[in-house]
Amino acid sequence: MFKIYRPYQFQGNKNKKGYFEGWYYKLVDESEEIAFAIIPGISLPKDTDNSHAFIMIFDARNHEMNYFKFDKSQFHASDKEFELKIGDNYFSREKLVLNLSKDSLKIKAQLEFKNITPWPVTTLSPGVMGWYSFIPFMECYHGVLSFDHEINGYIQINGVKKNFNQGKGYMEKDWGSSMPSSWIWMQTNHFKEEKTSLFGSIARIPWLKSYFTGFIWGFLLKGKLYKFTTYNRAKIKKLEVNENWIKIKVSQGNYELEISAERIEGVDLPAPSMGEMTSKVNESLNSKIHVKLSENNELLFEGTGKNAGLEFVGEIEELIKGLK
Repeated sequence: MFKIYRPYQFQGNKNKKGYFEGWYYKLVDESEEIAFAIIPGISLPKDTDNSHAFIMIFDARNHEMNYFKFDKSQFHASDKEFELKIGDNYFSREKLVLNLSKDSLKIKAQLEFKNITPWPVTTLSPGVMGWYSFIPFMECYHGVLSFDHEINGYIQINGVKKNFNQGKGYMEKDWGSSMPSSWIWMQTNHFKEEKTSLFGSIARIPWLKSYFTGFIWGFLLKGKLYKFTTYNRAKIKKLEVNENWIKIKVSQGNYELEISAERIEGVDLPAPSMGEMTSKVNESLNSKIHVKLSENNELLFEGTGKNAGLEFVGEIEELIKGLK
C-alpha cells in the first residue's frame, strides 16, 4: 500500500505475469545537439520463458535504438527507494551508470542529476494519476519523477564521449499490463524561460466493460504547477490531429492551456502488451511545442519548447469518442 506514495519505486514483483514496469530518462546536452532516452525495465509476460529485464537506448539525433536483454534474475530493485540494478548497470533519481556491450557496441555512462522536480505527492493524490492511483484494475499507471533537472556527466559509445555537463533532463515511468490502444504523449522542458516544463498525455482507458478518454496535463511555470486532469474536472475543448500537428485546448476553472505540437517522424521503440514487449511506439525527441497559458482570458505565458518528446499511437477517433 505504501508503494503508492512512492511512484518512483518498483511497484511490482518478479513473480507477476502479464506485467511490465519501465523508467524513462530523457537526456539533452547543453548544446542541444545530443538527445537520448534511456529506458530500463522488466517484462513479465504470461509465457514466463519470455520474461526478461531490459535497457533500451534511443539516440534521437542519429535515429538509432538498441535493446539490451537480461535474465530477470539480473534485475534487482530496492523495496524502499528508487534504486535499480540490471546487471552491471545502476539507476536512481540522482544517478545513472551504464556498462553495456552487444556485438561490436560498447556503451558506458556516468550521469548525475540535481534539482529534481517531481509531480507532488499528497495523501489523497499520490502523484500524477491522482485518486486513480488507488484503483487496482487500471491497465497502465504513470508517474512523473522529475519535470526538469540538471545533468552532469557523460555517455561513451565505442570510446567516444558525449558530454552532458549542464544538460537538461526529464524523468517518468509506467507500469501495469499494457500501454493503451490509443494515446498521445508529449513533453518539453526547453523553453527560453528557465524552470518551465510541459508534460501531458491523453489515452484510451479501459473501465469495467467500456472505456473513457483520460488525460493529464501539467505545466510548470516559475515553480508553480498548473494541473489539467480528468480527476480535477478539467475539460478538453479541442483535440485535433493531422499529418503535421497535434492541437489541444484544455481548461480547468479560470485557466486555459493551448498546445500546438509539431509532428516529427521518430523511431519505433518496443512497448508492452500484456507484459510482453511486442508492441511498437514511434517516438521523436526533436519536436517543437507551442504553449499558451491564460487565466480569465488574460495571457500568463506564451512560448515554444524545443527538443520535445512526442508520441501518437492508435486512432484519434477513439480518443475523441471517449471524451463524450
